[in-house]
Amino acid sequence: MRRRPGIGGLQNAAAARDQYRLLGENVAKLRTDLMKEQLATFRSQLEDFARKHKNDIRKNPAFRSQFHEMCAKVGVDPLASNKGFWAELLGIGDFYYELGVQIVDICLSTRAHNGGLISLEELCKLLGQRRKGAREAVSEDDCLRAISKLKVLGSGFEVISVGKKKLVRSVPTELNKDHNEILELAQAQGFVTVDEVQRRHSWPSGRAIDALDTLLDEGLAMIDDGNKDGRRRYWFPCVSSISSYAGADSL
Repeated sequence: MRRRPGIGGLQNAAAARDQYRLLGENVAKLRTDLMKEQLATFRSQLEDFARKHKNDIRKNPAFRSQFHEMCAKVGVDPLASNKGFWAELLGIGDFYYELGVQIVDICLSTRAHNGGLISLEELCKLLGQRRKGAREAVSEDDCLRAISKLKVLGSGFEVISVGKKKLVRSVPTELNKDHNEILELAQAQGFVTVDEVQRRHSWPSGRAIDALDTLLDEGLAMIDDGNKDGRRRYWFPCVSSISSYAGADSL
C-alpha cells in the first residue's frame, strides 16, 4: 500500500516547483535581454552601413533591394515615415512617396486602355520613360514597395499574380478563378478565342462566353472581329505587347 506524502513533502514539492518556475523566468528574461541587445547592435551596424553606402542605396536598385531585406531582418522599416533618421540620411521615404504618386498617375492615365489592370513590367517601363531625367533607376522591387505604401491610403491598389505575370490593379474589380485562368491563357499571344478557352479548360461555351463578357464589361478586354478565320479575338492589354501603345510616350 502506497503512503501519501505528508504536509512537509507537499511543501517541498511546491517550493521546488516555484524554484523551477523562477529559474525558467530568469532564463527567458536573459534570452530576451540578449536578443534586445543583439537587435540594438544590429540596428546600430545597419545605420553605420547606411551612412557608408548611402549613394549606392540611392542609385543602385539591386543594392537598394538588398538593403531593404537587411532592414526587414532586424525589424526596421525605412518607409514607415518620410521623416526621421532614414529619410534624412537616405531620402528613401521621399523617393517612394514620389514613386507612388507617379504610379497612381500612370494607372489613371492608362485605365481607359487597360481597364485598370496593368502588368508590373509595363508599369515599370512607363515609369522609366517618365523618369528619364531622374538620378535613381527604378526596379520592379521599388514599384512593389511603393504600391504597398499606397494600400494605407485605402486607394484600392493591389498586386495580383496571374500565371507568371504580376498585375497591378487600380480598380476594385474582383476577378474569380475563371477570369484568372483566361488571363493566364492570354499571356501566350495576348488574346484568346472562345474556342481556345473551351478547349484548354474543357468548359462549356456558356461558361467561356460569360467569363469573357464579364472581362469585356469591366474594360479589361478588347474585341477584334477583323480576322480572316472569322473568329472573334479577345485582346487583353494588361498581358499583351499592345499595351505599349503610341500614347504611352506622352505619359
